[in-house]
Amino acid sequence: MFLDAIKTIWSGSGFAAITWKELIMIVVACVLIYLAIAKKFEPLLLLPIAFGMLLVNLPLSGLMAEPVEGSTEPGGLLYYLYLGVKLGIYPSLIFLGIGAMTDFGPLIARPSGLFMGAGAQFGIFAAFIIASALGFKPQEAASIGIIGGADGPTAIYLATRLAPDLLSAIAIAAYSYMALIPMIQPPLMRLLTTKKEREIKMEQLREVSKLEKICFPIVVAVFCILLLPSVAPLIGMLMLGNLFKESGVVDRISDTAQNALINIVTIFLGVTVGATASAEKFLRPQTLMIIGLGLMAFMFSTIGGLLMGKLMCWLSGGKINPLIGSAGVSAVPMAARVSQIEGQKANKSNYLLMHAMGPNVAGVIGSAVAAGILLALFGK
Repeated sequence: MFLDAIKTIWSGSGFAAITWKELIMIVVACVLIYLAIAKKFEPLLLLPIAFGMLLVNLPLSGLMAEPVEGSTEPGGLLYYLYLGVKLGIYPSLIFLGIGAMTDFGPLIARPSGLFMGAGAQFGIFAAFIIASALGFKPQEAASIGIIGGADGPTAIYLATRLAPDLLSAIAIAAYSYMALIPMIQPPLMRLLTTKKEREIKMEQLREVSKLEKICFPIVVAVFCILLLPSVAPLIGMLMLGNLFKESGVVDRISDTAQNALINIVTIFLGVTVGATASAEKFLRPQTLMIIGLGLMAFMFSTIGGLLMGKLMCWLSGGKINPLIGSAGVSAVPMAARVSQIEGQKANKSNYLLMHAMGPNVAGVIGSAVAAGILLALFGK
């Protein structure tokens, strides 16, 4: 009788049901957890993503199980939390927090940063063309290309609408390359700029008035949403968060958006995106292709920003350091810090951080606009 009980427990356990593919995914999840903790690769999102991946590949847990029609049995916990991703709620709320943390002052002071932010979206469209040539459907190619914007929430938002089956691979690639910016960008920056260009010292930015900072989110929201209505959730929340910050009359709301709200949403977003990486969906040749194409997209975006920076340098008569063009990708403020570090290596008295923040925050707007264009073209 005791042995029968043991057999019953064993046959109903995950140990009896686990497959070699799930074991591989558990190992992959543990490697990502290691990278998040030991190497600090985007830990705020990579850690919950990795643990969500671990949970969903433990057989029989039913965490992502959908409710069966006509049954009283509820779906899994993560299935219900995932609805916030599927419906575009979490990425939009994260943009609300990003807006509340972002200072658009450097961009307002030097609007030319918009061109560098736009140039840094080149990788999105280059990767889209290459992915299409490799046989991906237009919706899938668009979702892969958006990795080049180095904007995790935007990548997730677009993938859930155009290619939900590729979501986990796209999200992991996007956040991994964002974390690897200090390794990926510097060689390209040194390759495409001369030492003389890297040594350029830029004049101090003019002071931006409070009125300008209040008007900016209103004007951008009106213009971008009228132009691309599909981008309203992202741009609308980004600019609302920024208006909270700059208005100076809703400090409690602004603080909540910057801290408590964005932290809660990050947990739900990370765990549920990771939970889409089940063995049968993730262990496919497509996944490796997506990771490779994502790296290509990110490199092309960096190159596009740098080339636009060189053009602005020439047009300004050598007053703009082209290194700040690489900050046109959307990873705020990491990409701007890399521009600062490379500038100081060439000239110890160089201080490019605030100058690079202009293209950097322009990249946030640019990646959202690029997503809106792709949605308008390929959305159902």
